[in-house]
Amino acid sequence: MLLLYLFIAVVLVNTAYFILFSKFSMSIPSQIDAKENFPVSVIICAKNEAENLKMNIPAILNQEYPNFEVILINDASIDDTQDVIEAFAARDPRVHTVNIENNEAFWSNKKYSLTLGIKRAVNQRMIFTDADCQPGSDQWLRHMVAHFSEEKQLILGYGAYRKESGFLNKLIRFETLMTAIQYFAYAKVGMPYMGVGRNLAYTSKLFYDNRGFMSHMRVASGDDDLFVNEAGNATNTALCYNEDSFTYSTPKKTFSDWIRQKRRHITTAKHYKPKHKTLLGIYYVSTLLFWLLAIVSFVFLDWKIILALIIFRITLQYIFLGKGAKLLKENDLLPFLPVFELFLVLVQLTIFISNSFSKPKRWK
Repeated sequence: MLLLYLFIAVVLVNTAYFILFSKFSMSIPSQIDAKENFPVSVIICAKNEAENLKMNIPAILNQEYPNFEVILINDASIDDTQDVIEAFAARDPRVHTVNIENNEAFWSNKKYSLTLGIKRAVNQRMIFTDADCQPGSDQWLRHMVAHFSEEKQLILGYGAYRKESGFLNKLIRFETLMTAIQYFAYAKVGMPYMGVGRNLAYTSKLFYDNRGFMSHMRVASGDDDLFVNEAGNATNTALCYNEDSFTYSTPKKTFSDWIRQKRRHITTAKHYKPKHKTLLGIYYVSTLLFWLLAIVSFVFLDWKIILALIIFRITLQYIFLGKGAKLLKENDLLPFLPVFELFLVLVQLTIFISNSFSKPKRWK
């Protein structure tokens, strides 16, 4: 009976988290109410991204927004990134450049490069994205900027991945979806804990008031999530998840490349605030335990009771996470939510174990 009680407790914990996630998934994206066209700086840090810049910068320069500049940062690239950046600057006066060279103190540190880009920016309001990202519409800037106000100085957006064929593509998009549902939901209840640099905005005042990235400058990644974790709060954070505000990136093509990327990202979680680490940890452990206990309970307990609990839990998953998937336009993932969840939990467990034995590589 102890096993049954434990399984029920895990299902109830999962249920509590699904209800938390519903704070986002059951919401409605706010419409544009741009009473002012605030001047804004778009900041992009690029390291060996010549081809991506050629492909994606035109979509940013073609935004239907009257007053913006683009800061392109060459982070010590060894390809033609600097030449591409200079070509854009020569053609368009809105483009400004920052060229970073390696130095002993801050070798290959994206946060150092971003800091110099922020200092170069003329405007107080700043939008951040990556060189491999492309806005989903010409209204991206208008949607993101519309959420700024005297109170709201930090805007969390959604950085999606392009839909392609294959299991890996769907798994990557599922992981991205789950991450977004969580950080949007936590922000909805007044606990913003992360954002993604593919689609993020904040003011220079917020940046300088929090001493920029100084508290985590030596951490390999986290220019996005660690900054949000430190600077975000219940009153200064807004969410932007209208479909026209999405950005899109091309996902990794192989499992090994994706795993290396996730290893870097996961290392930042240990630097989150204790309450965030606790809540995120409980969700992960309860999800892992659900699948483990479901298998064990089928062997040792009445399968009809266990099946009923599994169906109950998965039904709630489809209701609450499924709504979030539709909201973020990831509908094609819906038929396989439990499969992706199980696979992702096992992948994350593998990464945690791997990171405990060796450190992942720094910013590329």
